[in-house]
Amino acid sequence: MTAALPVGLAGDASHMLPAGMHFIERDWLSSNGVLLLGDGPATLIDSGYHKHRHLVRDVVAHHLGGRPLEQLICTHLHSDHCGGNAELQRTWPCQTWIPQGCAQAVSAWDEDALTFRDTGQQCERFGFDAVLQAGQVLHLAGLQWQVISAAGHDPDMMVLYCESQRLLISSDALWENGFGILFPELDGVPAIPAQRAILQRIGSLAIDRVLPGHGPMFTDVQGALQRAHSRLDHFERDPVGHARYAVKALVKFRLLERERIHEQEAINEVGQVPLLARANARHLHLTAADLGRWAIEALVKAGAARREGDLLVNS
Repeated sequence: MTAALPVGLAGDASHMLPAGMHFIERDWLSSNGVLLLGDGPATLIDSGYHKHRHLVRDVVAHHLGGRPLEQLICTHLHSDHCGGNAELQRTWPCQTWIPQGCAQAVSAWDEDALTFRDTGQQCERFGFDAVLQAGQVLHLAGLQWQVISAAGHDPDMMVLYCESQRLLISSDALWENGFGILFPELDGVPAIPAQRAILQRIGSLAIDRVLPGHGPMFTDVQGALQRAHSRLDHFERDPVGHARYAVKALVKFRLLERERIHEQEAINEVGQVPLLARANARHLHLTAADLGRWAIEALVKAGAARREGDLLVNS
């Protein structure tokens, strides 16, 4: 009798994929995971956030069925994609791959360069064994996967493309309705051209199905690309709007992590996150307290948070 999957997953649409592949849909705190079994090393792509590290381990163990995890691949090193790495490395002696551009920061465990301190997020220290480079070909689950540079959301991010199956593992370069925050833009470093370039590259590929870093698997690739281009054009015209979007998203992430927090504490914490403080100084020009109050009101108005007395609760 097959054991039930651990609770806490948004879904597993693996029946729509080639044999030996599992798409493990999560939420907006932890990234989705892609587990590739079958012919070749048992490989997980992206491990989610630190808070869910034990759940990720249990889900992976369920699908492995007693087999060891042999490889762990990180599309990029934002905390919601690599926060389970250390737990998986303790559980299995898996070879860990990271984007080449992150190697020095991981070796030195530079939490500033890795953005963990900058965003006020957690990630337990982990090591790596190999680096991903654009143009590499990986052999996973009996299939060939091309590694493609996908700067924009993160300068070092990679996506994986399987031409024979017309599959794209898109990380945060393309979701069904958008893409990840363009973090460099918050500091005045251009990232819109790089994001446009990866959207155009994706548009040039023959793709039937996309496995994104967040949200459900999808097949309307052209529709997603049109929505992403439209959003990118909007952010290019309105950098302040992009900054507002980023602030709300990062405060929502904090609420997802904590689940409930005293509202005044939440207001105080917003001003203490270095990236938010810099984005505010560059784009929004509010006091730290007003920035926190604005973000919380925006989340409550959108139904992404609710008040229970003096508590702010995730919705």
